[in-house]
Amino acid sequence: MKSKTGDVENRGGDIENRRDGDNESGRDATALYPNMLESPQLRWAFIRKVYVIILAQLLLTVGIASAVFLAKPMKRFVAETKLGSAIFIVLLVLPLILICPLRAYHKRHPVNFVLLGLFTVTMAFGLGFSCAFTKEKIILESAILTSVVVVALTLYTFWAVKRGHDFSFLGPFLFASLLVIIVFALIQIFFPLGKLSWMIFGCLGSIIFAAFIVYDTNNLIKRFSYDEYIWAAVSIYLDVINLFLSLLYVFGAGDG
Repeated sequence: MKSKTGDVENRGGDIENRRDGDNESGRDATALYPNMLESPQLRWAFIRKVYVIILAQLLLTVGIASAVFLAKPMKRFVAETKLGSAIFIVLLVLPLILICPLRAYHKRHPVNFVLLGLFTVTMAFGLGFSCAFTKEKIILESAILTSVVVVALTLYTFWAVKRGHDFSFLGPFLFASLLVIIVFALIQIFFPLGKLSWMIFGCLGSIIFAAFIVYDTNNLIKRFSYDEYIWAAVSIYLDVINLFLSLLYVFGAGDG
C-alpha cells in the first residue's frame, strides 16, 4: 500500500512539474526580454498601439509632402517670393516650437492627439518643401534605403533585446552626437563649406539617427510606460524622418 501510494504521489508531482514547466516555457515564449516582470500581453499591446500611431503619422507625412512636391505653383512661390521663403522658414521652426507643449502634455488626452496632429502636419509641410527642389530619383533612393534600414534595425533590436542585450548605454553618446550635428548644421547654414561637407553631414546624421532607432526601440520595449505612447511614437517618428533627410543630403551631394 505504501509503495502504491508513493507511486501515485510521484506521478502527481511529475504532472505538476510538467505543468509548471509548460507555464514557464509559455511565459518565456511571449516575454520580450529576460527576467521580464510585467505582463507580456500588455507590453505587446502597447507596442502595437505605438506602431499604429507611427504608421498614421508616416502616411499623413507622405501624403502632404507628396502634394507639396507635386504642386509646381507652390515651388515657384517658395523659390521666387520673399513671403514664400518666410513661410518655409516658419514651417521649419514651427515643429521645434510645437514639440515643447507636446512633451509637456503627451499624457493628457485628447490634447496630446491634437498637438500630435499639428506637429505631424507641420513636419510634413517642412519635409515637402525640403524635397520640392530635389530630384525624384534621389527622393526614391532615400525613401527605399530609409525603409530598409528602419525595418532591419527594428527587427534586430527586438531580436537582440530578447537575448538579453540592452542599448541604454547609447543615450549619452547619442546626446553628444546630436549636439555635434546641430552645431555642424548651423555652421553649414551660415558658413557654407561646399557639397563635400553636406555629404559628410548626411553620413554622420545617417549613422546617428540609425543608432537612435535602436535606442528608442529598446526604450519602447523596456522603459516607456503605458501612458507614454504619444512620446514613444514621436521619438521613433523623428528618427525615421531625420534618417530620411540625412540620406537625402548624402544622395543629393553625390548626385550634384
